[in-house]
Amino acid sequence: MDSDNLLGQFLRARRGLVRPEEQGVPVIGHRRVAGLRREEVAMLSGLSTDYYVRLEQGRERNPSVQVVDALARALMLDDDAIAHLHRLARPVPGRSRKNTRRQRVSPALLQMMNSWTGTPAVILGRRMEVLAHNSLGGALFAGHTYSGDLMRLVFLDPDARDFYPDWDRVAANTVGGLREAAGTDYDDPQLIELVGELSLKSEAFRTLWARHDIRQKRHETKRFRHPVVGELTLHYESLTINSAPGQQLVVYQAEPGSSSAHALSLLGSLTATETAQPSDSVRQDIAADD
Repeated sequence: MDSDNLLGQFLRARRGLVRPEEQGVPVIGHRRVAGLRREEVAMLSGLSTDYYVRLEQGRERNPSVQVVDALARALMLDDDAIAHLHRLARPVPGRSRKNTRRQRVSPALLQMMNSWTGTPAVILGRRMEVLAHNSLGGALFAGHTYSGDLMRLVFLDPDARDFYPDWDRVAANTVGGLREAAGTDYDDPQLIELVGELSLKSEAFRTLWARHDIRQKRHETKRFRHPVVGELTLHYESLTINSAPGQQLVVYQAEPGSSSAHALSLLGSLTATETAQPSDSVRQDIAADD
């Protein structure tokens, strides 16, 4: 994962995803490249081809806001990708890692999650690792090889495609969410390790990572096929935690009165009957240096 020319990598990947006809570019004869050519992006953005080539090659690293907006229009980027492109063009100086502390979840937040006995809730770190969950949140993802790591659960767990009936959509959104959460901090050693492992072991991950899609985790409806209670359709909201940048609180709910609500209630009852130490009701994993 080369972090030296993130802007150029993003531009190359995204122009490869735009079909010429989508931008009204005539297709004449055989095209050797997928998507738009460099000179076509330059034309659509009102730039010289030489300047655009310098951007892709990393020889020009500080395009103006107007140029970035023009590139975003040419590449047909959505709002999340536009914001990411601006971050790449104006990166914030990297954080010093000498005195970083391990990720910890606020005790008050843990207590609040513990009070939601009928609502699954998990807290994710910036690499989609599960830092904490309440009892029902833990039960929702229990029983898998990588229950505590959503990236590895999606791409490496043998049960993933059964657990997520809409696996293709989940996989694309998960990779886009990882890129959004990482921002421009691609020098993070644990992110490098994660991307390296997934790239080596999962062709699907390699393909999706190369697209440079950006998906901010906000809210969505997601289907699960739980090994104990069967099919679940849950709505989730993802909330940023202002006191802990990089952490997300993800809360799941079922439609009241639905079969998913009954299944979630059954899962809660089964979880409540299990013998556990009081400190186990909300689990916190301090899994990574932040």
